Amino acid sequence: MLIVSEAAVAELVGPDDALAAVEAVFAGMADGTARNFPVVREALGHADALYGFKSGFDREGGVLGVKAGGYWPGNAARDLTNHQSTVCLFDPDTGQCRALVAGNRLTALRTAAAAAVSIRHLAPPDAAVLGIVGAGHQAAFQLRAALRERPFRRVLGWNRHPERLEGLAAVAAEGGLPFESAGLERLGRDANVIITITSSFEPLLRAEHVQGPTHIAAMGTDTRGKQELDPALVARAACFTDEPEQAAALGECQHAVAAGRLETAAITPIGEVIRGRHRGRGEGAELTLFDGTGVGLQDLAVAALALRRAEAQGMAREVAL
Repeated sequence: MLIVSEAAVAELVGPDDALAAVEAVFAGMADGTARNFPVVREALGHADALYGFKSGFDREGGVLGVKAGGYWPGNAARDLTNHQSTVCLFDPDTGQCRALVAGNRLTALRTAAAAAVSIRHLAPPDAAVLGIVGAGHQAAFQLRAALRERPFRRVLGWNRHPERLEGLAAVAAEGGLPFESAGLERLGRDANVIITITSSFEPLLRAEHVQGPTHIAAMGTDTRGKQELDPALVARAACFTDEPEQAAALGECQHAVAAGRLETAAITPIGEVIRGRHRGRGEGAELTLFDGTGVGLQDLAVAALALRRAEAQGMAREVAL
């Protein structure tokens, strides 16, 4: 069995690599050649942690595996990343365990890549202002990936603790863009693309905040009860996602579905847009939403890429199981 470390993943896989892998997986899901299995996602009742499993099989890619991990909100005080996970890859022909791939950076890369894919296919073509809600560990990955997709002219940011926005300001400066701290009302009014990446359990962006042609990538809600958007805002949008049933059960769409304001059948897999079978934003959609719930195939695709490169460059450590 091979082991690929966090340091190796950081060296071997970049934002463009992750985007290409995730976009291909979404297309494969739409074609029926890649399939996610039911998610297990539970509160432990210990350390305020959420823990679970995401798994799947990509027939064409020959990738089978599972990501185990979750969210430990107390880790920051221990100088650890709150999101902790590991990917286990299996040989689909024999069931033998092929590799363990460190999943922390990988998770941040694939989450940012999914939002970037949605921006590529759903954002207004003349989007000039990017808004980002949240400034945790994954926010910098989100911002870097988004800035590679459109020629934004400025970035607006909001966080419950405004002092943490300094990190995002530095990322924006890397791209030569001005960054401003903004209230949610102003951010919703001025931004053409908005990324939400928080662990909130109450709506932050409300229907009255968002005005004009806008695309929202809601990336924080992946568990029952979590929420970043007002259900009225979700109900107003043309909704897209990675996995419709998952979005309705534990993604941002869960609240609008529960309130009877959105039908699961009205949530479109983004793979249909990638494959050209759905027009995406179209001419009549002023507001689009991508509900990024996170599916196992995203993790597996990026982990498999990291493994291939680690093997080729002698950076995978072999151990006897």
